[in-house]
Amino acid sequence: MFEGLAKLRRVVVATDASGRSGIMSDGVPPVKAPQMGSGRAYVNLWVWEKAPLALEPTNDPAVLDYDFPGPKKGGHVRVVQANSSSGDGADARDTVPLHEVRAVPPGGMWDRGGSDAYTSPMHKTQTVDYAVLLAGERLLVLDDRELPLKPGDTVVQVGAFHRWASPRQSGLMAFDMISADFVDGDIGLAQGSDVPMVAGREFKWPAGVEPVRRVVTIDREPGVSCVVSDGPSPDVRFDPARPGYASTRLWVAQATPAPIVTETLHLPHTIEPPATGSVFRMVTIPPDDNWRGKSQKREIEAFFSSMGSSSACRYSSSAAHPYMQKTNTVDFCFVVKGTPTLYLDSAAVEFKNGDSVIVRGSSHAWGNRSQSPAMVAICSHDAASGSWR
Repeated sequence: MFEGLAKLRRVVVATDASGRSGIMSDGVPPVKAPQMGSGRAYVNLWVWEKAPLALEPTNDPAVLDYDFPGPKKGGHVRVVQANSSSGDGADARDTVPLHEVRAVPPGGMWDRGGSDAYTSPMHKTQTVDYAVLLAGERLLVLDDRELPLKPGDTVVQVGAFHRWASPRQSGLMAFDMISADFVDGDIGLAQGSDVPMVAGREFKWPAGVEPVRRVVTIDREPGVSCVVSDGPSPDVRFDPARPGYASTRLWVAQATPAPIVTETLHLPHTIEPPATGSVFRMVTIPPDDNWRGKSQKREIEAFFSSMGSSSACRYSSSAAHPYMQKTNTVDFCFVVKGTPTLYLDSAAVEFKNGDSVIVRGSSHAWGNRSQSPAMVAICSHDAASGSWR
């Protein structure tokens, strides 16, 4: 039933003793996908118990046990496959009617029922979730509306009640779930008065670059979820030396546990996250043939400076790719479109839609050896050596 998860590819990138980046593992995640009812299943890609994350864990963090929704000072990354109803009445399996809010043991989750074999309950978790639809379709159900999602759409759930459904077709979705700071006890309402940012209507997108839909949800009053914003993310950076390149920032968690706020894009723009925090963005990668040989050291250094991350640049005339970078982060990467290539010191690996890559503070660059644009969602978390557990 869950063939997509059975074939899910997870690549882990590491740095060897000589300081060169390479592939540590390449294959399906090490834990069999558990089912969530008879029509849904998930597989964990990574689990961490605190921030900053470790650059050198001794064991594969995908196998670390935890109680959902995750470690209270950490988080986890998973991919969920949800099948659509066959229309034969099987939806009645695993049906739970809607009910009053109930706390779900051992804590950190609240449930209002309304689930069946193919639909999650209306629930909220003490987390901030970065989500991206990789394939198919999913329906996001909130208290104020329902939102159909298509591949490449992103959602930032800021501790909101919500329900996931697949009424028309199956969907494959990646989630980075980060522990959140519910300062008002068990309610988890929006804090502060940040104004949501929206893209200007007059903006003209460059050829080959698509706007990235960003849905942000939150609870402004107890037990009632709502949409804060739904539209193209307004925080987009381009590279004049690489026509067709775009980095779209979607959210910033200022720390872990993450605050429950309605906007974060007003924070300084950098590739690296704040201390113990994270950054969620979507990168559009044009074909390398369109610009290779035109970007030299000056242009590349200028790009990293414009991204607020000059120190990330690892340009070298002998490097595997001109835009090699290195940061003290663990990056969870998901291929949304096309066939991008990850360049490392010792390898160049091509990926396709649905593949996942975990880069642990290693020198790397995303390129594109095809003739069509590629898109990769990247969740970068602050990391440090020797911080594991």
